[in-house]
Amino acid sequence: MTNRPDAARLRDRLTRGRLTLVGTGLVLAVGGWLTVRYVDVGMIVDVAAAADPTLLGVALVAYALSWPLRGRRYGDVLAAMGSRLRTGFLTAAVFASQTANLIVPARAGDGVRAYLLKRRRDVPYPTGAASLAVERAFDLVAIATLGALALAALATGDRSVDTTGGVTPLAAAAGLAAVAVVLAGATVAVARSDRQFGPALRNRTAETRLARPVDAAIRFGAAVRVVAARPRRLATVFGWSLLVWEIDVATAVLVLAALLGGFDGGLVALPVLLAVGTLAVSAGNLAKVLPLSQGGVGLYEAAFTGLVVGTTAIPVETAIAAAVLDHALKNAVTLAGGAAAATVLNVSPARSADEAPANTDTADEHAESADF
Repeated sequence: MTNRPDAARLRDRLTRGRLTLVGTGLVLAVGGWLTVRYVDVGMIVDVAAAADPTLLGVALVAYALSWPLRGRRYGDVLAAMGSRLRTGFLTAAVFASQTANLIVPARAGDGVRAYLLKRRRDVPYPTGAASLAVERAFDLVAIATLGALALAALATGDRSVDTTGGVTPLAAAAGLAAVAVVLAGATVAVARSDRQFGPALRNRTAETRLARPVDAAIRFGAAVRVVAARPRRLATVFGWSLLVWEIDVATAVLVLAALLGGFDGGLVALPVLLAVGTLAVSAGNLAKVLPLSQGGVGLYEAAFTGLVVGTTAIPVETAIAAAVLDHALKNAVTLAGGAAAATVLNVSPARSADEAPANTDTADEHAESADF
């Protein structure tokens, strides 16, 4: 018979933060073992050391320029919820929250952003949480859209793609893109519907194990409905999301080109490089959704490398070097921006994560009046 006190103590010890740290250790250990055993690590280092510094510098600047766009997009999301804030402050808040997600386990950055909005601009905690849900929904739609376009380009364009070794990664990417598009499209379609599904779903799942996840899904749908109900706002936020992720893709393509000797290196045609880079970034970011490691470390690199190696003639060592450099460059910009934001806002992302409420799901006008 199960000892309930012991089980309760075990649940208390196995917090999301600790599980994330354990998962990070396992992902890095397994990834490191596979790399050392099957790949020439010395060649990875040599390829990275020979990268074109000019192209890496352009990639760094391009990615840094995407952050004010993130702040502007987040401003449009909040405006749809009745809170109009300046882009500068919101860019700093996004920087601080993303930095917290890198250094504090269990996506603590969500709490940091809600904390900053509440403390500095008196935006209710639930509104901050709802706006994050909307932002993620549009990220998913944008990533899936770019991935689908890249797949179409590879299917109808240059045949220099390795269609034999690339069948598995391309099929996986197609499956991920299709699922993401369907889920995102269904979410927006239901959110724009006049029907209210929330009360019926809550009644059917009351006092069951599905009650909490269903309630969370209803609040998520209510948050998306706030933006989806306004076609102009919907198009604006989607447009900003596409631009943000196009710059993210451009950064990865520039890193790949830096390792390949430029865009005229001859190993991969530019159209193929753009399409494969888009797929690699899409797959890498979709892999990061899995809460298995801190900041998606290891998961992003694995998905990115698999796509590049499986669809092109680029050596595995070059693909790994590109994945590591791309992710490291983006994380470096995030951490630098987060440090600057913390200085400007006079806050510590880690401390703010501790001070933020553990549960931002309390009643709010957006979760109540815009029922799903």
